[in-house]
Amino acid sequence: MNADGLPMPPPMPATAPAALPPLPPPEPRALLGVQYDHYAMPDGADLYVTAFGRPFVQQLRPESWYAPDWFKASREKLRGTSRVYRVQTRPFPGVPAKNLVVKWCRVGEEVPMDTFTLNKFIEAEFNSPYEEFSLLMEMRAAARPGTIRTHKPLAIYVPAKRFELWQTGRSQSKMARKKAKYRDVELDIYRQYILIYEWIKGADATSPEALAAAAADPLVPDSPPFPDQMLHRSVADMWQAGYRVLDVKPQHVIVRPKTGREGEGEGTEGAKLADPADALPSPGRGLLHDRAGNIVYALVDFELLARTPVREAEVLASRRQDYLERQRDRFAAQPPAVPFPAHLHAMTVWGVDYVHGDCESTNGKLWVVGHDPALFDYFQPERWRRTPRESLSDTARVYRTTTKDNIHLVWKVAHVGDMPDNDDPLAFCGYNSPFEEVAYALRLSAAGVPTTYPRAIYMLGHLSTLPPEILDPRRYASHAHLRMPDGSPILQKARNYIVIWGYWNGLDEELAASGQRPYCHGINAQEALEQGRITAAEAELLEHKTARLLASGGFRDARPSPTHYLLTVLPDGELDRDPDASPTVRFCTFETLQPLA
Repeated sequence: MNADGLPMPPPMPATAPAALPPLPPPEPRALLGVQYDHYAMPDGADLYVTAFGRPFVQQLRPESWYAPDWFKASREKLRGTSRVYRVQTRPFPGVPAKNLVVKWCRVGEEVPMDTFTLNKFIEAEFNSPYEEFSLLMEMRAAARPGTIRTHKPLAIYVPAKRFELWQTGRSQSKMARKKAKYRDVELDIYRQYILIYEWIKGADATSPEALAAAAADPLVPDSPPFPDQMLHRSVADMWQAGYRVLDVKPQHVIVRPKTGREGEGEGTEGAKLADPADALPSPGRGLLHDRAGNIVYALVDFELLARTPVREAEVLASRRQDYLERQRDRFAAQPPAVPFPAHLHAMTVWGVDYVHGDCESTNGKLWVVGHDPALFDYFQPERWRRTPRESLSDTARVYRTTTKDNIHLVWKVAHVGDMPDNDDPLAFCGYNSPFEEVAYALRLSAAGVPTTYPRAIYMLGHLSTLPPEILDPRRYASHAHLRMPDGSPILQKARNYIVIWGYWNGLDEELAASGQRPYCHGINAQEALEQGRITAAEAELLEHKTARLLASGGFRDARPSPTHYLLTVLPDGELDRDPDASPTVRFCTFETLQPLA
């Protein structure tokens, strides 16, 4: 036992001090809202270091704790069903030793809970490493000050070695569900993920040390049993913050038996539970209390941490509101005033400013309209590509969907490269490119002609099945000089493109102000005629009205159609109308528009 009455780790093996080689330069990465320094190690391993771990990056590198001769001799198995160890890092010149908790992530494995708990949470699954850190960071930020303390998440280490599926114990279906939920985060079923936390001095609430200290503490009631007291308090504190642990146990609650030396620095014994200024001075044996008289505790083990249903709804609503406000202001800030992360670039194509970057989950490319790099993640294909969709056309691949962030979008596969028939009015000019569509929509809007909102352009990662020789070459030739930052052309014959539009349910300014309340929806003129909302005479007048509006903005429709513009249905079911009593129109199709000479 050490001076605190806690088990001592095994004797450290002898080590010959040697200088650590320099680490490769880190690459900033944002994964599920957590900022990491990503180190691509020379052996093919990956190390993701959080802001908490950044001061200890030398101790977190695998040479400091995971070298086989060191790890096997210095590790101490901690209680629990998972592979979790306390390990002291190897001291190197200028790099002091530090106590860590390292835990093998069990994502994709079966959850070994009791029957009652499993029936209550039948869908329970272990968090991926990035989920675990993300949810823990959220909970720490959401909790009232002084209520929830945890050991700090320092890093995620992904060894290079790949295992056979039978060796990992993972279920392919469980991993597939995780990948489908977070397609923007790499998750390899054949690699291990090791989470690295700081070590906290103390004892779990069921340990003999904690029970003895509680029995000697006059501020601890005799009943209910001490472990139950701490379990109920931790559950209540987490629930108030909006979180829960599905396999909650008193063993996850760490308390601090007093030794007479409270308030000392961490040294090599682990982080302290509370600042000495906040501790209640009380002589004798017992447990560490804060100044309010509450027992100071910290939580560990977050592989089944989850949001409460209420918190989940709040997070979704907050993310949607953030999106609406950012869309309203997408052109407000001019680069380089807005800081761009290293993986994103500002681009201007046909006079339109975009945030451009790679889609790592699909090897595609993405252009998001505006100047705000924070909007980029909302349009990653995994946010909208596989969500339930509704077809909006019998002749084109255009769909309405609600994204994982509760955002209503319309996405349409671009016709660029399709060869019109010889008798098609579009034959002389061809279909517009996605970049022309967006540029023309914004030019019309600037001229006072109502349009739907262009949001983004997505270039699919996989190759098109159409042979290049049958494609209309005109747009590829006219766009040949337009290049991405990596030098490749923005318009490629071998790729398909999807243009993403805002679903028309109100002005961006109104939606940002009202939050969750779309105040209208759109239907095309053909639908309005079929539903009896307009007469045949009104439909004919609308043909002339739309032509005049387009001409006022400098365009004509080479193939006019009543499906190319929307009428607005107000909450009372009536159509929005202009001062002349004719229905208000809003253009929604731009692939057939041509600028007037």
